[in-house]
Amino acid sequence: MQEILKQIDLQDCPLCNGPSLLEEENGWCFYVMCMDCGCRTAEIPYKTPEQRLKAARDAAHLWNIGKVLPSTPGE
Repeated sequence: MQEILKQIDLQDCPLCNGPSLLEEENGWCFYVMCMDCGCRTAEIPYKTPEQRLKAARDAAHLWNIGKVLPSTPGE
């Protein structure tokens, strides 16, 4: 995971400017979330080790362009 984090630049949260975190979910997807307000991107799945880095980059891209799901009641 450290090698992936070195290759990916994450901006602060597009909603609250809080710190962002790239997460890997049990070896099948990546998403980015805000550690302050809890908003996040959709999960970007991968099936092979070759697709893993692309999935992480795609999740970071969605975050950096502001495509996030707010963490609000009833979402």
